[in-house]
This record gives sequence, C-alpha cells and structure tokens, in this order.
Amino acid sequence: MKKIAIFVLTSFMICCQAQTNQEFNLGFEKQNDVNSLSDGWIKWGSYVLSIDSLSNSGEKSGKITSTINAQFGSIAYRIPANYDGNSIKLEGYMKIKNVENGFAGLLLRVDGNGKAQAFDNMQKQNISGTKDWQKYSIELKYPEEAENIYVAGILTGKGEAWFDDFELTIDGKSIQSLKETKKSVYKANLDKEFDSGSDVEIPELTPGLIDDLELLGRVWGFLKYYHPEIATGNYNWDYELFRFMPDYLKESKNIAREELILNWIKGLGEIEKCKKCKQTASDAYLKPDHKWIAASVNNDLLRNELLYIYENRNQGKHFYIRMAPRVGNPEFLNEDAYYNMSYPDDGFRILALFRYWNMINYFFPNKHLIDKDWNNTLKEYIPVFTNALNEFEYELAAIQIIGDIKDTHANLYGGNNKIEEWKGNYYAPVHLRFIEKKLVVTDYYNPELKSEAGLEIGDFITRINNRKVDNIVAELSKYYPASNKPTRLRNISADMLRSQKTELEVEYISEGRMATKMLRLYPVDSLNRFHWYKKSDEKCYKLLDNNIGYVTLMSIKDTDIPEIKSGFKDTKGFIIDIRNYPSSFVPFALGSFFVSTSTPFVKFTKGNMNNPGEFTFTKELVIPKSDETYEGKLIVLVNEFSQSQAEYTAMAFRAGNNTTIIGSTTAGADGNISSIPLPGGLSTVISGIGVYYPNGEETQRVGIVPDIVVKPTIEGIKNGKDEILEKAIELILNE
Repeated sequence: MKKIAIFVLTSFMICCQAQTNQEFNLGFEKQNDVNSLSDGWIKWGSYVLSIDSLSNSGEKSGKITSTINAQFGSIAYRIPANYDGNSIKLEGYMKIKNVENGFAGLLLRVDGNGKAQAFDNMQKQNISGTKDWQKYSIELKYPEEAENIYVAGILTGKGEAWFDDFELTIDGKSIQSLKETKKSVYKANLDKEFDSGSDVEIPELTPGLIDDLELLGRVWGFLKYYHPEIATGNYNWDYELFRFMPDYLKESKNIAREELILNWIKGLGEIEKCKKCKQTASDAYLKPDHKWIAASVNNDLLRNELLYIYENRNQGKHFYIRMAPRVGNPEFLNEDAYYNMSYPDDGFRILALFRYWNMINYFFPNKHLIDKDWNNTLKEYIPVFTNALNEFEYELAAIQIIGDIKDTHANLYGGNNKIEEWKGNYYAPVHLRFIEKKLVVTDYYNPELKSEAGLEIGDFITRINNRKVDNIVAELSKYYPASNKPTRLRNISADMLRSQKTELEVEYISEGRMATKMLRLYPVDSLNRFHWYKKSDEKCYKLLDNNIGYVTLMSIKDTDIPEIKSGFKDTKGFIIDIRNYPSSFVPFALGSFFVSTSTPFVKFTKGNMNNPGEFTFTKELVIPKSDETYEGKLIVLVNEFSQSQAEYTAMAFRAGNNTTIIGSTTAGADGNISSIPLPGGLSTVISGIGVYYPNGEETQRVGIVPDIVVKPTIEGIKNGKDEILEKAIELILNE
C-alpha cells in the first residue's frame, strides 16, 4: 500500500513538474502572485476571474464566474505567432455549472495586421447547463499573416466555468516543443522592463508642471507617429516614456526640460532626408496642425528638430498604425492594454491620456466637430488622470475624455467594472424612453411583472429617490458619450432606474395624477431586457392594408430581398423601418430597387498614415441601377435608435427616385469603427472614417435628418400607437 502511494505521489510530482517546466503556462500551474491570475493569463470582459483548486489535473485551473451586470468573461493567454503551418488546433478541458442564457467554450483567435485572421469560440455548439470535466477542441486554418495567437476560455450568460490543460498544436505538433521559424523583427516587442510597473511618480502638480507635461505629451505623440525609428519598431514607445519621465520630472525649469527632450530625440538616431515626403494636399479636408511647436517650444534647436522630423517623417509601414485595406479607417497596432494593471500607476495613467489624446489628434476624422478645442483638452485632463485616486476615478476620467469627442460609437466597452458597479446591478422591469421631454414607461421587460411594477405604459417619472429626473440627467450626461442629445438621452434612459439596491422610490404621473411608490428592482439576468428596441422573430416583411409593403431591417436576410422585390413591386407604397440595427447589409442589394439610374449617395474622408493629421475625400460611392425600379413611394422610418449601419443604409435609400425619410434625428455615428485599447484593460472605439453626402454635408453628429419630423407622443404610447408608422401610411395613401 505504501509503495502504491509513493508511486502515485511520484507520478503526480512528475506531472506537475512537466506542466510547470513548459514554456507556455497553458495548464495554469505557474502562479507567482497568488493575488493575480496564473502567469501569462489575462482578463477579457467583465466577469470575475480566479485561479481555482478544482482542476482536471495538477493543482490549478482557470475559473470564470458570471456577474449580474456584465455580458461575458474570458480568461486568455497570448502566444507570439512565430511559427509556420497550415492548421492550428486548440484542445482543452472544461467543466461548467448552471450555465444559462448563454454558453461556455474554448476560444481560439489568431491576429495579424491589426485584426482577427481566424476565430472560433464554440458559440455555435451552445454548451450550457452543468457538465463535469470534458475535453473539447477547436481547429482552424492557420493564417499566413499570423502575429499573435490567443487561447482562452469564455463564458456568456449566467453560471460558472472552469478550464484546464490547454494544448495548442500547429500541424499536429505541440507549441511547447515546436521550433520557432519566424522571430519578431521588432526590438520594441523585446522590451519588458516595465511589465510590472512604470516606476513613475508624478509629484504634486503646479501650473508649470502641467504645462511641461502637456508639452511632453504632444512631443511623445508627434514622435510616435512621425519619427522613422519609432515607426520601424525599434523602440517600445510606452516604455521609452517611462524611462524618460523620472529625469524630466526631477528638473524644475522649463528650459532645462526642453533641453532634455532635445537630447532624448537626438538619442533616437539620425533621420535621413525624405525624398518621398509630400506636402499636405491642397484639397485636404483636414490638415495637420503643428502651430503648437511655435507656440509652446522656447528652445530654437528643439523647435527646428521637430520641424525637421515632420519634413522627413516616416513613409510606408508603421509599427503603431495602419489604414484598413479598402476602407481607410485607422487600425492601431501593437498597443498593449496592460490588462493585469486593474488600477494603473502614475505612469500608466498618464500614458493612457497621452495615447488617447494623440490618437484623436492625428487619426479621428471628426476632430473638427468636437465642441471644445481639442488643443486645450490634453492640458485639461492632466490633473484629472494624475489625481485619480482609485480604479473608479480612473475609469471616470477615461469615459469623460471619450465623451468629449462627441461620437456615439465611442464608449467604454471593456475594463469598466467599477463604473458598472457604480451604476448598479439591479434594474426596474420597465423600459423607458424620453418622450416629450418626459421619462416615460414604454414597455415591460417581463409582462408577468407588470402588476408588481405598478406602472402603466404612458406613465412618466418625475423624481427618483426624491431627486428630479432633469437634475439626474444633467449630472450623468458627462458619463454617457454620444454624438447628439437625443442619443445621449436614449442611453441614459436605460440606466435611470438602475441601482446598487433592490428598490427605488419613484414619483410619477399616471392619468394626470401624481403618485409615489417603492419600485422593486431585479438582477439583469432575471429580466428579458433590451437596450434600444425589442427584437422580434416575426418575418421581416408583410403586406399592410391598402396594398402597402412593410419591411423591417431588424431581421432581414439576404435571401429575403428577391422575395421582397417580387412581392412588393406593384404595391401602392413601400415602408422600410430602420428604427433598429439591420441584420444584413442591404444598401446596394435593396437600394438599387429604388433608383432608375446609377446614383451617388455617399463619400468619405480617410486619414493618411504618411502624413498623420491629413484627411482627404474619397470618390463617391454609387447605388447601381438594377434591372427593375420600384415606381411607388418609398418611406423610410428612422429615429435615435438608427445608428451606424442603419444610418448608412438610410443614406442609400435617400438616393431613391421617390424617397421620403420620416421620424427623428438619428444617432449621428456612421462609418467603420477603430478599436483603441488603454492601460488597465480599458477598451473603446471611434468612428474611423468621415461620412458625407455627395454634396459634402456632414452626417457625423448631425445624423440622418428626416424630411418630415414625426416623434412619438405620450398619448400615442398610452394608446399603443406607432405614430411614425401611421404617418408613413398616411403619406402613401394621400399620394
């Protein structure tokens, strides 16, 4: 018996030693810091991640636990894709408990050239419920452009999931023993000096120090996007900032600090004369703004050096930026989100500000539409980011500056755990919208909770916990990024009856009478909650009375379009409802049905990575003429729920021969998005291209302006009317 015990123990030790000696920690066994995830593992999403002793083998596994106010969680591990091959396979063990309203699975993603080249998360297998340890696998084609491989476990919905013993193979050979065939040529990727912290401590801010930090932020971003040595990946520019800052902060005089900057630049290497560098195009819609060099730099040598760098700037491939093929929106490359730093130190906080400000300064196509002067924003936010006392204040600082660019696409989509906690984990069972400047009950998430809620559709709320609704909105507005006011109110309304507690006191008006009640709140996963509009499984098209065709793009499929054209070609009128997000891309396939000749409907501005800050117009895109043209009247329905692709689609339909757009102003955020990671695992995006009508009229912030404005009324909501649809029918019948 003792011999057997010794044998088992020895086998166990050998197994564990084999796992811990592997190059990649795919069995979770290496964990130098018990307060963090196992070495190399990072957090995606907002669920709770932990290292658990309940394992398939060894002593540890990765665990994901759902939270009631988030959408997903993933525990991920990055491996440089320094290998050649044709296929890549991930195998691993997973155990799940009470997974509902979602799924659990392994995740394999291969990135390259700033985007996912191959991806699978087992969503289609719909693994849920409770299951003991089982082995699963994913196999994908291994892309030639592979730069990084991510292996992960993922959980959506409600429940718990454990992951262990991941094994990654390329062409059947284990990544643990596979010989690297292509090494990163970038020195920047080898710089690991500040992986555990920046070692930067910013002293108490004075007006002079704020000015000097502003100058440093401008110069750092200028060099990042213009200096050829940085563009070639010879420097980890985040970490070079951390190396430079201690000496810069110790110096007390502006003149000496400028001398330090000059020496810093000289140390980057000589820049050859640029024979390919072109002047900014005379017809550029937006041009680089370098007035700050003359206005802020006192040292003549530094000023001349910066101007020389611009005149001989990098051309072609860039370590930190590329423009998406065929579209032209910026793709920000090699930007580490530093996931393991949940509350970044002084250096990483100032890095977040410098990174974001410069990305907007050089690559946001709608910078000219920002309400405030972006040139003043860097200085404004230096104290805000520097003095953020905790993770929550850091997240608030980030969402405030994101809100300043006035882009509905922009928000915090990851790493905003503390903001979500602040907003609360509990929701009322009613859907709200601002109608006639009132916060109105428009729907029930769960009809069975109607009587318990005690609120009728059409009731409007005046106070929450004895605070006026208008005052709450004014306080929250700076934390809800949006292009325009209707869209901001759209987003705020979803959180007005949200709390950290399980009930709220509400004062409301019902049938002209004021009343007060305690309203019970529920965990989000117990409600059939929707943010903007309620989705339906009904067919996307139908024939209304009086021979009027109706199509909602919310559920349209490509295969529906031929049936719609043939079925509605002889109708008296045609209504297309885009008060939603289209489920398929239809501007050309369906838009061509409404034009008799090829018709321009949109043009774009895109940036120039060879001259960051320059934006020029593209050629107009055209809706092509189809074999048959609809002869009747087309009515398109839009409102603040029409965003991005919905707005683009409305522009395409507006090119039709007999189109009228009715409703209210849309979200004002169109065009392909560009992702921006920030330290601490924060994630945001921007509208990456400027979208214009052929005549040059803006759509960003403006949205799609209806030909006829029709808005819902409280009375209409109470009576179950769709007043916009009724107006569309009236217009067709009176044609």
